[in-house]
Amino acid sequence: MQIDLHHGMTWVIARAAGFSVEEATIIAHASQYVDDATNYGHIEFSNGAAYERIATAHKMLDYKNLDSLKNMKVWVPFHFLPGNGGLPAGQNPSGTFIKKLVCKPGSYISKDMIDECIAEKNRPYGLHRLGITSHVFIDTWGHQGFAGVNHDVNKVENILDRNGHPELELTERISGFFSNIFQDDIPSLGHGQALSNPDLPHQEWSYTNGLGEEVVRNNTVDFLIAANELCKAYQRYLDIEENGLPEELKLMISKCFTEFDMNDGEARHKLWLEAIENDRFNLGAYTLDYIAKGEGSWKHQALGTTLANGDEDKYEFTADFMTSNWKYFHDAAKKHKLTIIDDILPQYGICVG
Repeated sequence: MQIDLHHGMTWVIARAAGFSVEEATIIAHASQYVDDATNYGHIEFSNGAAYERIATAHKMLDYKNLDSLKNMKVWVPFHFLPGNGGLPAGQNPSGTFIKKLVCKPGSYISKDMIDECIAEKNRPYGLHRLGITSHVFIDTWGHQGFAGVNHDVNKVENILDRNGHPELELTERISGFFSNIFQDDIPSLGHGQALSNPDLPHQEWSYTNGLGEEVVRNNTVDFLIAANELCKAYQRYLDIEENGLPEELKLMISKCFTEFDMNDGEARHKLWLEAIENDRFNLGAYTLDYIAKGEGSWKHQALGTTLANGDEDKYEFTADFMTSNWKYFHDAAKKHKLTIIDDILPQYGICVG
């Protein structure tokens, strides 16, 4: 999924579940920031203090750095949560180990992830972690059938649209993006060969995967299920009855999926923000925005820098840094990653550390 759903739709669901405007804004911002936090390493302060942040994403087409693209510690816990074949802990899907790594919508592993998030909701970064968890959870629908490793299971052939017409753009874009040295490598990571098809809310499509299986997808149906299940998770977090989304809101969200039918995620995001500002969801009109990098961003607020990439030699330390959204996001991301890799996945016989 892309920014329209990870930010705009997530805010709508959080508000519908019962979070305040301020809480929903933090949750939605953290959810989208998972895709935008691409820097990692220590930062240093002029008073001698230091802080280590982590990357929760890599640029998908940064083919200058194959090690980053293959980094399971980023793709697996933050984008392609293993599904264990849809089975609970202690059971194994038939086939080889890769079957355990493939994403499954609403898997037992994803529910364990939510439970761990709720168990520590009183941490200072509780809402930021909930945003990260939200991103990973709904991506189990968007990324279903793919794995966060470089493997033939991710190979995609014979992409057809809803009318059964071939996706001719695939061959053209792959040949344009990659030289021969990369063609057998980068496209078999995650859903790279499927282009943006898994992320488009309006898309109905089919393809043949690397195991020779025909896969039929209706993103509009799948993503509405994901939205409803995310609402239930939020209601559980708030310790209220898990009724999911009201029917009228389901209809409105589904209508946005099909009405906002351009392939550009930023363009769809703009329409979501306009719908929120115009109170189309009957949650109260609100001017929501999102700044990933530069002036006004969480990093700028925390560190005073407008640099999108790279760092100052030294930052001025302020007391506000310790309670900044940027620091809380990275605190939450480190805890999330540790919990997924070291605590949850081993219960399913999955080792990616």
